[in-house]
Amino acid sequence: MQSFLPVLAVVAAYLVGSLSFAVIVSRVMGLSDPRTFGSKNPGATNVLRSGSKAAAVITLLLDAAKGWLPVFLVGIYGPQYGLRDGTLAMVGLAAFLGHLYPVFFRFVGGKGVATALGVLLGVSGWLGLATLLIWVLMALGFRYSSLASLTAAVLAPVVYVLAGDTFWIKNTSVTVGITVMALFLLYRHAENINRLIKGTESKLGKKATPAAAVPDHGAHRGHPHHRPGSSAEHTGKH
Repeated sequence: MQSFLPVLAVVAAYLVGSLSFAVIVSRVMGLSDPRTFGSKNPGATNVLRSGSKAAAVITLLLDAAKGWLPVFLVGIYGPQYGLRDGTLAMVGLAAFLGHLYPVFFRFVGGKGVATALGVLLGVSGWLGLATLLIWVLMALGFRYSSLASLTAAVLAPVVYVLAGDTFWIKNTSVTVGITVMALFLLYRHAENINRLIKGTESKLGKKATPAAAVPDHGAHRGHPHHRPGSSAEHTGKH
């Protein structure tokens, strides 16, 4: 039975990671589906474009928590059941991939930044805080969430290796897991990279118009906020 525990831990982590909290929180709070506006990415940054900071913060925390919890549990309770660093690395990667390809949402997920941060926090609180600091400094300096995420993703494995055995015990399996996450983050941000190069990437804090607010084909082009049934209100004002 013990030989199946690593497999069960990895599957459980993937299922937890498959909970797309951007969609869940938006539904609970009565907001538009984040997959229908802005970047169409079910993540905290796109939820922020809905105009609800509270929903974005809740999404961010829950997406990070689902990456942190499986790694934390394996790190604390795993050794007594034979679950070592190799399992810990696989569990973290499984939770991350669950967010990217969630089984509960037709395998269409987010880009995984918050969940990756949660995984790093589970590996080491210092590693997670260092990565978060990199993200914050880049976000404040350039106002691009994608650029901050890309920089943090690239530097996370570098920080883990360079500071290993000083702030945490460095492990090859964990190094590989973090590196794979970084590569997936780069892949998932390919469109953002293109927009950054072209100078068309949206900056932090820019509110996107949800799909539900887009005018229908009958709306007058001179009035982008025109709603069906409101023509009488605008009679004589064109």
